[in-house]
Amino acid sequence: MKKVSMFIPCTVDIMLPEIGEQTFCLLERVGVSPIYHEEQTCCGQPALNAGYVDEARKSAKHFIEVFGDDDAVVSPSGSCLHTAKYRYPELLSDEPVWLRRAEELSSRLFELSQYIVDVLGVEDVGASFEGTITYHESCHILRGLGISEQPKKLINAVNGAEFIPLNNADKCCGFGGEFAKDYPDISEAMVNDKVQNFIASGADLLVLCEPGCLLNINGYLSRNHPGKRALHIATLLADTGREVRS
Repeated sequence: MKKVSMFIPCTVDIMLPEIGEQTFCLLERVGVSPIYHEEQTCCGQPALNAGYVDEARKSAKHFIEVFGDDDAVVSPSGSCLHTAKYRYPELLSDEPVWLRRAEELSSRLFELSQYIVDVLGVEDVGASFEGTITYHESCHILRGLGISEQPKKLINAVNGAEFIPLNNADKCCGFGGEFAKDYPDISEAMVNDKVQNFIASGADLLVLCEPGCLLNINGYLSRNHPGKRALHIATLLADTGREVRS
């Protein structure tokens, strides 16, 4: 049996633990017995983005030690996965042994929707939602990992749901990690544009695959449009009939 583990990023672990639980349940439903390595920690992306390269390099090596023997590593966060998949080889380029290990692991790292659709060949996971759904293309998932059709295939297979295209779906929501902190006015203008497009679509629900975007968009919705809601795709797909609309 293949050894498939879950990489649960800090944002999920600390602020959105239900997404980790839903990822686990979803993988079990599609026939996987996922492993959770309790010794996993931050991927090092915040340190790397802030210029603390030595600290990021330590995080990269720890990540490789933790996940290096797994046949596949699945994560509900595209930005963290992108760091491990593409930034680790850059960080470790001067250390041949670690570079080889990083490159070998890279091919076994998968975003959640990518793993379900491309690796397992599953589109219908048995989820239900009565209403209309639109989809936000998170930057790292779309541009960094090249993932776009996989989430939409899963959404289109949800029983009772109707998919509605989102205008400017590929435009950034304004989160961008430190960007939102350093440029809050610009960030808020960007998330306002995203939310206005969501409202204009007429969809009941906005679905996305990136926890950071989810926090940003739902934060803005809670302050300005409390009747609207965004969900991580794991939350949508883990549902088998209960009401998920707010």
